[in-house]
Amino acid sequence: QVQLVESGGGLVQAGGSLRLSCAGSGRTLSSAPMGWFRQAPGKEREFVAAITWSGSSTFYGDSSKGRFTISRDNDKLTVYLQMDSLKPEDTAVYYCAADPDGDYQVPTDWSYWGQGTQVTVSS
Repeated sequence: QVQLVESGGGLVQAGGSLRLSCAGSGRTLSSAPMGWFRQAPGKEREFVAAITWSGSSTFYGDSSKGRFTISRDNDKLTVYLQMDSLKPEDTAVYYCAADPDGDYQVPTDWSYWGQGTQVTVSS
């Protein structure tokens, strides 16, 4: 049984930073890619970032490149998303995901999801 629990969301002013964490449980996670998506009201779920099981490769969506950094600690089964230079358009619920089977950028290709954490960026 795999469980993912996000934390670290909140309210921040534009230009500020937040660090999201996703703590996982389940042996599968130590060898699985993990990622972050986000969903704003009325919009589709959007790929933010992904990282391979070893952490040697990372991938970013167009909206997060250069501002967000994904990392992981396999000893803790935790993945992080450092978000800098935040903009109001980054406001969304951020979801952690694990164990994709296909295209990292396609939400339906991921097997496990957390419950989400709200990030609100004020202007």
